[in-house]
Amino acid sequence: MVSAQWVSRSLVLASVTALFGLLAGCGGSSNSTPHGNGNNVQAIAVNGGPVANVLYANAAFTSVVVCVPGSSNCATVGGVLVDTGSVGLRLLASALPPGFSLPQATQNGNGLYNCVSFVDGSFLWGPLATADVKLAGEVANGADVHIIQDPGFQIPTQCSNGGTDEDSLAGLGANGILGVGPEPEDCGGACDPSEGGTPPPVYFACGTTGNCQGAFVPVGQQVVQPVVLFPGDNNGVLIQLPAVNGVAASVSGAMIFGIGTQSNNQLGSATVYTMDNFDNFTTNFNGAALGSSFIDSGSNGLFFPDTAIPPCGAGSIAPGFYCPATLLNLSAQNVGSNGAQGTVNFSVDNAVNLFQSSNGAAAYSNLAGPNFGGSCTPQNQGACSFDWGLPFFYGRNVFTAIDGQGVPMGAPAGPWWAY
Repeated sequence: MVSAQWVSRSLVLASVTALFGLLAGCGGSSNSTPHGNGNNVQAIAVNGGPVANVLYANAAFTSVVVCVPGSSNCATVGGVLVDTGSVGLRLLASALPPGFSLPQATQNGNGLYNCVSFVDGSFLWGPLATADVKLAGEVANGADVHIIQDPGFQIPTQCSNGGTDEDSLAGLGANGILGVGPEPEDCGGACDPSEGGTPPPVYFACGTTGNCQGAFVPVGQQVVQPVVLFPGDNNGVLIQLPAVNGVAASVSGAMIFGIGTQSNNQLGSATVYTMDNFDNFTTNFNGAALGSSFIDSGSNGLFFPDTAIPPCGAGSIAPGFYCPATLLNLSAQNVGSNGAQGTVNFSVDNAVNLFQSSNGAAAYSNLAGPNFGGSCTPQNQGACSFDWGLPFFYGRNVFTAIDGQGVPMGAPAGPWWAY
């Protein structure tokens, strides 16, 4: 069956300056041919995902190798979602081989746990661990990662907050998430001891029977964007997926590490769109300036406010998506904090019709839906975003530059997107 619902893997809390949302644009670079098999090229595929008899539409997956630090004791985990809207590697404990374990981080004798909340209301919980992470020919030694696993005690309500616990393959739809977003770590200064006050509900120190307390964790010990730990090619990623004309059974592409560091990751004619302090830019659509917009490969559609487009019924096979009577050809304009502008042309089709006629296809270029409900108003800021999900990536070279890392000569300081 088709996983026909809004899926966004953007984290609610991302860094001291970054509250992740969702957004994108259209620009100068559109060569969609994967650049060879270099040491910085990781294969990705939109193939329906790893859950048997369930199709995860519009999601790019890859494989990740994790090793006990400094050893040859390693495990390969496939079916990991590639997500430019979050930061850090998060793996289901159930996806690791029996008996394989990574050392857990501790604080004052208590185990450290990580909680992440997504904009769709779901959450993930589990221990903070350390691993050597291998992707393509690159290695991130001593990376702090999140192992998704329910404990033998009650998860703190500050984490669960009445949301859905997606601690299983069936719930998550993937064996893990590889967050390659624009920040170097998942919480930054907001979770660092130097912040003072009350720690946000991201890290917890727990005893063996629970009694979890919110914890500050130094930036250098937080869940890290693995790319920043590569010895080179560590300033961002380039996602390449071929164009999709409506529907495709599956799509193969590449995630290339580094920007301007090798011949296969040059910016070329791509337009750079810098982000604001919340890692967003502006999308002008339907006369509204959607200032909390973002580009997010972890969202399986384009999500934006438009009350003129009918949504699919709640009882349909495509809740959370749009169901126009006919194919709509639309456009929007992306504007970076640096003033860069570019028009994006896109289409929206009837999601119910798409899923009913697709014969199990995994890639949909015209899949879209409403975000947060209603229109963008001062009273409804949640709708003031355009989430440029995976359909935006089809047929484009999309770069994500990481905050604080070096950039190619002539490019502005990160974070930014370019395409």
